[in-house]
Amino acid sequence: MFDISPTEWTAILLSLRVATVATLVATPLGIAVAWLLARREFWGKALLDAAIHLPLVLPPVVTGYLLLLTFGRRGVVGAWLAEHLGLVFAFRWTGAALACGIMAFPLLVRPIRLSIEAVDRRLEQAAATLGAAPWQVFLTVTLPLALPGVLAGMVLGFAKALGEFGATITFVSNIPGETQTISSAIYALIQTPDGDAAAMRLVVVSVLISMVALVASEWFARRALARLHGN
Repeated sequence: MFDISPTEWTAILLSLRVATVATLVATPLGIAVAWLLARREFWGKALLDAAIHLPLVLPPVVTGYLLLLTFGRRGVVGAWLAEHLGLVFAFRWTGAALACGIMAFPLLVRPIRLSIEAVDRRLEQAAATLGAAPWQVFLTVTLPLALPGVLAGMVLGFAKALGEFGATITFVSNIPGETQTISSAIYALIQTPDGDAAAMRLVVVSVLISMVALVASEWFARRALARLHGN
């Protein structure tokens, strides 16, 4: 039952790699967007908020197809990147990370935005009054106080990226060793007559990884809250 084959290990490690890269790349942008939505009023704010959450309501296959049209070798952006920078996303593991990052982005932004909105603005104003520049206020006051939300958003984003399937398989296909993640490997295995045992092993591994991530998130969030309260 737990005799994991090299092919399965490859899918597991690739899933962790894709989810980790997607989360780490999306987090700084997610923090910036969350701060913008939480602290600024501007024309088109509702439209931006809707665009960020669009992947949650669109069929994942639609998102994957739009990525293929945009970042494929003949896409508007993909053709330029391939010609001038040598970057190719379609049918590569980097494309899987891009698809996972986009699908996970709404779940990353939402908790961070709520956490920033919960920060007492009088603390930020006090820091500014003492001579701190806006970026210093953000780094020393806002971000530390919003840290539990940042951690929660990162874990939700990681979990979503780890389990992403529709957009990924549409954009980068299901290539063993290159783009075959846990989800696509399970899909391939259940299509084969003798693949049930291997599929179940990957299901168990996926559940365990997700549980570890959630428990770690809760632990880090409690540590952050304890530090903020001086314990």
